[in-house]
Amino acid sequence: MTETPISSLTQRPVALVTGGMRGIGAAIAVELAAAGCDVAYTDLQPAEADDPVLRGIEAAGGRALYVESDLADLEGHNPLVERVADWGGGLDVLVNNAGVVWPQRGDMLATTPEAFDRVIGVNLRGTFFLSQRVAAWMASHPRGDGFRRTIVSIGSVSAEMATPERSEYCISKAGLAMITKLLALRLADEGVSVFEIRPGIIRTDMTASVRDKYDRAIADGLSPIRRWGEPADVARATAALVRGDFAFATGSVAHVDGGLSVQRL
Repeated sequence: MTETPISSLTQRPVALVTGGMRGIGAAIAVELAAAGCDVAYTDLQPAEADDPVLRGIEAAGGRALYVESDLADLEGHNPLVERVADWGGGLDVLVNNAGVVWPQRGDMLATTPEAFDRVIGVNLRGTFFLSQRVAAWMASHPRGDGFRRTIVSIGSVSAEMATPERSEYCISKAGLAMITKLLALRLADEGVSVFEIRPGIIRTDMTASVRDKYDRAIADGLSPIRRWGEPADVARATAALVRGDFAFATGSVAHVDGGLSVQRL
């Protein structure tokens, strides 16, 4: 079967991007609008009066919806999915982008239950159950026009590259990698492709506190491509997966890391 490209659809696909108000999520939301989607996006804070992400989505040709939502609050998942589906007339793309780090790095032998539970609660538990809810909605509402739906999770090179000072984060991203494999197997016959993108060192608010450290490390060859990754790099990769550019793939991992994770001697 040949999948239908976005450009030939009579109804624009509807995408939901978690953590979409800034950084990688904001870039993905705007890029998906340019690729042909209407985009709903979430974050923790109330909507801004003049939200640049909303304006960016609309300028790129899409309709936009912002929903204040905490991914860790499982009770909020059903209302979120129903609201987006009602607004958009469907739900075709989920981008699991929202994620947190514990503010303080430290020896894994001193990792606290509070740090572990917070990071796992958002990055792994919240992502699993929202993906479960969206997948169930997709399975019970087949689109029927040949467009293959997509779930993309924004993981990290930390899924396979260990950092003992950030153990809870590494564990959460390793678990996310397995969620991708499991969903890919479960949803293949439902017309849903599932992917993981593993960014490397990306210039965002999350990395601002270690910018000088990574400036030096990148210049010294930390990654073969000697520059910071940008949110746009991850956004373009996400759009390619959503458009169906890799139509005979599911369960795959796209490394957007400048070659950081390539093993070297």
